[in-house]
Amino acid sequence: MVIAALAVALSGCTSNKWGFPYKAPVQQGNWITQEQVALLQPGMTREQVRFALGSPTLTSVLHANRWDYPYYFKPGYGDAQERKFTVWFENDRLVRWEGDKQPDLQPYQMNTPDSVADEKADQRLNQDEARLKEEQDQQKRDADAPVSPLNQYPGQPGNAPEPLR
Repeated sequence: MVIAALAVALSGCTSNKWGFPYKAPVQQGNWITQEQVALLQPGMTREQVRFALGSPTLTSVLHANRWDYPYYFKPGYGDAQERKFTVWFENDRLVRWEGDKQPDLQPYQMNTPDSVADEKADQRLNQDEARLKEEQDQQKRDADAPVSPLNQYPGQPGNAPEPLR
């Protein structure tokens, strides 16, 4: 009976259920936010890009005009995250950049009580921007619509109802 209890207890120590054995999270690379990416503009110098994004993790002698900003995070338990971001230069001036969608927040901002509120505010802002764009598109479609002879001159008698006085 004691041996069975001991076997069950020790088998629990090797399962992932209680976190034994401890597995340290592994984080490598550059954490870049959307705010930092928004700072990029064509024609920036290498130093301006370094100020905006930080020093690149990868530079190559063979690709001197390209800086890579990879990011990899493997928690002790769970799925790994991986993001890539690359900038290209010509004549030491930024010409283009591309990569995965970057997060809105820095890691230290994510577990704060305000981070959930910030994410909801960002979602509302994105929804508002989408709604505003849709309204602008609708107004443009309305402006481009063919004009009827009846409403072409709405101020002329017979084309619009006259207000009663």
